[in-house]
Amino acid sequence: MGEQQHVRFPQEVIDEYAALGVDLPALFSAGHLGTRMGVEIVEASADRVVGTMPVEGNTQPYGLLHGGASAVLAETLGSVGSMLHGGSSKIAVGVDLNCTHHRGVRSGLVTGVATPVHRGRSTATYEIVISDEEGRRVCTARLTCLLRDVRQGDGVPAGTTG
Repeated sequence: MGEQQHVRFPQEVIDEYAALGVDLPALFSAGHLGTRMGVEIVEASADRVVGTMPVEGNTQPYGLLHGGASAVLAETLGSVGSMLHGGSSKIAVGVDLNCTHHRGVRSGLVTGVATPVHRGRSTATYEIVISDEEGRRVCTARLTCLLRDVRQGDGVPAGTTG
């Protein structure tokens, strides 16, 4: 996940953050946890965020994809969408995540697609559908993020407070 040069962002988002000197792929990522889990963000906009994660290395003792791994993928994608909705002057903080696991997966790659359910001034809610390589739904999740003003110490580069 470290070098995400292949992530597709809308041009207006690229322009907004480039003017602030911000590395978009680094800012909109799953961080160290996502790197360890192999999460890759493929496409990112406030309307749709797509990411993948390998099953291998993210399983529980029975050899199935761990539900917590699905939760990490879901929260990552919903958070990225929320951050893009909030813009450079806001930070998205997850306040509620729920996941329903529909089927087990033992191998391959899962893909998550986050789409907005609600995008307001102070909260954003995304539905995240995680599917296996055959397109079968593995997990349905919903994430609500609080959108608050960027504060010093948030780990956001200086100058991104609009």
